[in-house]
Amino acid sequence: MTTQRILMLLALLLPLWRLGLSAQDQPNFIVFIADDVSWNDYGCYGNPGVCTPNIDALAGNGIRFTNAYLTASSCSPSRSSIITGRYPHNNGKAAELHLAIADHLPWLPGLLQDEGYYTALSGKDHMKREDGSQVDFWDHNDPGRIEGNSGGEANWVNLVRDRPAERPFFFWFASYDAHRDWDGAKEWKADLYGPMTNPADVVVPPFLLDTPETRQDLASYYNEIARHDYFIGKVVEELRRQDALDNTLIFVLADNGRPFPRAKTRLHDSGMKTALVAHWPNGIQSTGTSDSLVSVIDIAPTFLELADGEPCETFQGLSLTPLFSNPDALIRRYAFSEHNWHDYEALGRSVRTTDWLYIDNLRPELPWQGPADSVRSVSHQQLLAANKAGTLNTAQAEVFLAPRPEVELYNMKLDPY
Repeated sequence: MTTQRILMLLALLLPLWRLGLSAQDQPNFIVFIADDVSWNDYGCYGNPGVCTPNIDALAGNGIRFTNAYLTASSCSPSRSSIITGRYPHNNGKAAELHLAIADHLPWLPGLLQDEGYYTALSGKDHMKREDGSQVDFWDHNDPGRIEGNSGGEANWVNLVRDRPAERPFFFWFASYDAHRDWDGAKEWKADLYGPMTNPADVVVPPFLLDTPETRQDLASYYNEIARHDYFIGKVVEELRRQDALDNTLIFVLADNGRPFPRAKTRLHDSGMKTALVAHWPNGIQSTGTSDSLVSVIDIAPTFLELADGEPCETFQGLSLTPLFSNPDALIRRYAFSEHNWHDYEALGRSVRTTDWLYIDNLRPELPWQGPADSVRSVSHQQLLAANKAGTLNTAQAEVFLAPRPEVELYNMKLDPY
C-alpha cells in the first residue's frame, strides 16, 4: 500500500475514531431539583437544623455557589427557564404559572439527544409546549410517585441502574419535596431518613413569627428536604457502584424559595436565591466555594458545551465551565429575575449583583403575600392575625404592605433579609 493510500485511509478513519472516543468521554449530567426550598435551608449553607448529609458531601467535594439566582421564584416558569436557557418572559406563555413554552424553542434534552445522550425525567414535570408535545425530548418520563412515597424519587436509582450503558445520559430528577402539603411526615421511614426534625431545632426567619405552630410548620418542611437528600445519596451510591460518578456532572438546586410568607414568588433572596452545588470529579479542578454571580439559565449552555454540541442561538445564559478551573472567574455582573403571575397578581422585575438588589414593582398598588399554598398555611394565618392586631415588626408586616414602593434598593451585605 502506498504512502498516499495510507494517508487517505487514516483521513477517513480518524473522524470515526474520534467519534467513538468522544462518545466514551462525554460527561454524564444529572440535575437534582427540589420543589420550594430556599437557599439557606441546607446544612452546607449554614442551617444546622436541616439533615442534608448527601448534598453536604457533594458540596464538600465540588463547588458550592454562594451567589446563584433563579430567573423566577415560581414553579413552572423557573423550570421552563432552566430547560430552555431563557428568561421566562422570552419563553412564550411560560412566564406565568402552568403555561406552556413557545413551540419554536429548543429544549436542553432535545439538544443533548442530538449529541447521542439518553435523556430521562423522573418526578415533577410541570413543563410543556404549546402544541402539547414533549415526549420526543425525553427517552423516558415518569412521575416517580408510588404508594408510601409521594416525593417523586421512587424511580431514580432504577433509571440510573437500567440506563443504556453505551450512551451518555442526562437525568432530570425532580422531587415534589418540599412542596406543601407535608406528605413526608405521613410517609416517614425513620430507618431510611433518620429521625424527624425537632421543631426546637429549626431556624425561624426574622420575617416569620416564632411560635410553636410556625416551628412545626418549618419542621415538616425540613423533613421533606431530608427525604430529598436521602434519595440523592442513593443515586450517588449507584453511580459509584457503576464507576460512573467521576464522569457525571451533578447540579443540586431548587425551583424557588420555601413555601412560606416572603419567600416563594418573591424577588428577595428568600425567594430568588438558590443553593447550587456542582460535583464532577473528572472536570472540576478547583473545589470549594465560588462567590461568582451565576444564574440558572447558565446550566443549559454549560451542559451543551461539555457535550461538544454547537452553541444554541436561543440560549440566553452563559457557560459556567470557567468556574470549574477558577471558582473566582467572572461569568456575569448581573442576575436578572422576574415575577409575573402565580395565583395572585404581583408583577415585578429585579437585578442582583454580588452586593446589591434592585426591585422594580410594576403593580405597586398590590400586596405581595405569596402563593395560595403559603397563604393557607398556619405560618401565614398567624402573621395575618398579628398584623390585624398591630403587633408585627417591620420585617413581618412587609408581607402585607400596600401600596408598595415603586422601586426598592438594598445593600445585601448590610441588609441580607
